[in-house]
Amino acid sequence: MLAYLVSAFQLLPRFRWRLVLPLVFLVIIAQAQDPQPSAPDTERTPLETRPDSLRRRFDEERILTGLQAYAKRKTIAGKAVAALFNFTARAEERAGLDATLLDRQYSQHNYKIVRSINITTLDAFGYSINNPDRKPRNFLEKGGNIFHIRTAPSRVRQLLLFRVGEELEPQELSETERLLRQTGELLDARVFVNEATTTPDSVDVQIITKDVFSLSGSLQIRDVDAAVIGLNDVNFMGLGHQFRNRYEYGRASPQPWRYRGSYLVPFRNFVNAEVRYRNEYENKEIGAYVARDFVSINTKYAGAVALDFYDRLIQLPQLPPIDPFRLERLRYSTRDVWLGRALRLKSYDLGYENPARFVVSGRFLNTTYGERPIEDYADASLFLGTIGYSVRHYYKDKYLFGFGRTEDVPTGTLLSLTAGYELNELGNRRYYGVRASSGLYSVRRGYLYLSGEYGSFVRARDRDWQQGLLSTQVLYFTRLYNTGNYQWRHFLWNRMDLGFDRRPGEQLLSIEGERGLRGFRTDGTLRGTSRFVLNYEATMYTPVSFLGFRLAGVAFADAAWLATTPGRDSPFLDKPFTGFGLGLRFRNEYTALRTIQILFGFYPRGQLTNNGYRIFENSGAYYDFSDFNFTRPGVAPYQ
Repeated sequence: MLAYLVSAFQLLPRFRWRLVLPLVFLVIIAQAQDPQPSAPDTERTPLETRPDSLRRRFDEERILTGLQAYAKRKTIAGKAVAALFNFTARAEERAGLDATLLDRQYSQHNYKIVRSINITTLDAFGYSINNPDRKPRNFLEKGGNIFHIRTAPSRVRQLLLFRVGEELEPQELSETERLLRQTGELLDARVFVNEATTTPDSVDVQIITKDVFSLSGSLQIRDVDAAVIGLNDVNFMGLGHQFRNRYEYGRASPQPWRYRGSYLVPFRNFVNAEVRYRNEYENKEIGAYVARDFVSINTKYAGAVALDFYDRLIQLPQLPPIDPFRLERLRYSTRDVWLGRALRLKSYDLGYENPARFVVSGRFLNTTYGERPIEDYADASLFLGTIGYSVRHYYKDKYLFGFGRTEDVPTGTLLSLTAGYELNELGNRRYYGVRASSGLYSVRRGYLYLSGEYGSFVRARDRDWQQGLLSTQVLYFTRLYNTGNYQWRHFLWNRMDLGFDRRPGEQLLSIEGERGLRGFRTDGTLRGTSRFVLNYEATMYTPVSFLGFRLAGVAFADAAWLATTPGRDSPFLDKPFTGFGLGLRFRNEYTALRTIQILFGFYPRGQLTNNGYRIFENSGAYYDFSDFNFTRPGVAPYQ
């Protein structure tokens, strides 16, 4: 068994450089977390006291039993296996909540006055959110928290939808708990009423949050004088500030280095400000914005102000026998302002707030070009207006994108109509767009998300339709299947983007990485005007813990069609690109860099390395939920 582990590491020499030393030290600390169920929390909500139904004993598994027996040996190899793996079955909360919506779990306290708010913030290691009395028990847990700055109560108060002395509106408690869980600096959160002190007209609210270790980094050695260095902090000084940096050096000329960085500052009432900078020779960006989104169903106003500068190289087609593309420089800047208002609809369910909202918003976008290779890129001012309808609900589940943490599953409906007018140097244009999406969730059947969007400009003088885009998306994952201590799900994802009458040089669609085939890469010239992507994944969650990282097995199969020939809009006229693979996924819920994947992929065509075979690692999430909240009015995104 030890020989098997050694051979597995030899297959992945680069992976050992992916984490800087502080992160290695701290994931070892995560192994010291108490694997046994926490003591019952006297302040638990009824949802947290439901019986466990995720895990059953499965001692018949020969491999797991063999590893456990090997770990009990007093040899050096046995102690090494015991240090690397944790075989204790964990008691988890039930996945799913039958068909009960979360916005009614605190309905008996609607419109009571908030008398006090008590906030308890827990460090990343050695604490349990379901048992706040638990303390770090060993020097590893205590030592890990020395490197961590606990989230300040003032940061938690920034995310509350209620204040002391105000009436408690419907859904504000459950919505606040969801918003706290969705922040990058918090692992989990509980928001509940202290029933022992509640009165018919007032309540005391208790909030408990548990941090993640917010500092993360990466180091990838590519050669003696070439490397990639990353350093991120999603909770700088415990205030919720976020900075991200990625620096790469040792590349070939003309620019031997690359850099990407950003810094975000949150304010009260869900207002965020961010500055960012990117320099990758052929793609330079610098920008800043101040924004407030429709983060909650009770948010009335949203808007943003942004300023951005871009310097890019774009591909322009040429006639044979010359090379099919030439690179030209494009420089431009944008000024962007938008404002939205959400209107409540009347509720016919006595005592409950109607979750549906009618939204009206407007946007002004000005684009000015400093250098343009062809006249199609013209200075323009775009005015957009959107009206729409949105209804949102949320369920709790586990083992979707995480390994046991509480995850909020959005369901609902979104409909919107967008119209606008563009003042353009080459001729004024109108814009028309429509979008519709819907999501359904069932503990027995899984989750289904459907979305469709179409948008296009129409030149006013001759009714010529330009820069059209039709995009659709289908995401489905099955219910959670159980076999003893093992759980698994199947994921199916389909995306389609069809471009119509796009401008020269607008072959922007790629099928690399998260845009198409995971792990797939080319020399950067494989671009098209339309694409159709199918992704399948089977994920098995195991009870094994490796250095504090929970372990899952992954199998995937991807296919993508891309329209690469200018003037041909259909992607199905060309042969598809495919990818198949197996791998392991490690996830540590206690750190900001939660997921690391080590995958082996095979790509029959288009892959540049090793005859189509590739071993690669990444830390980004491939799937994610699409919420049903409104964002700024805009043209259908072509990217």
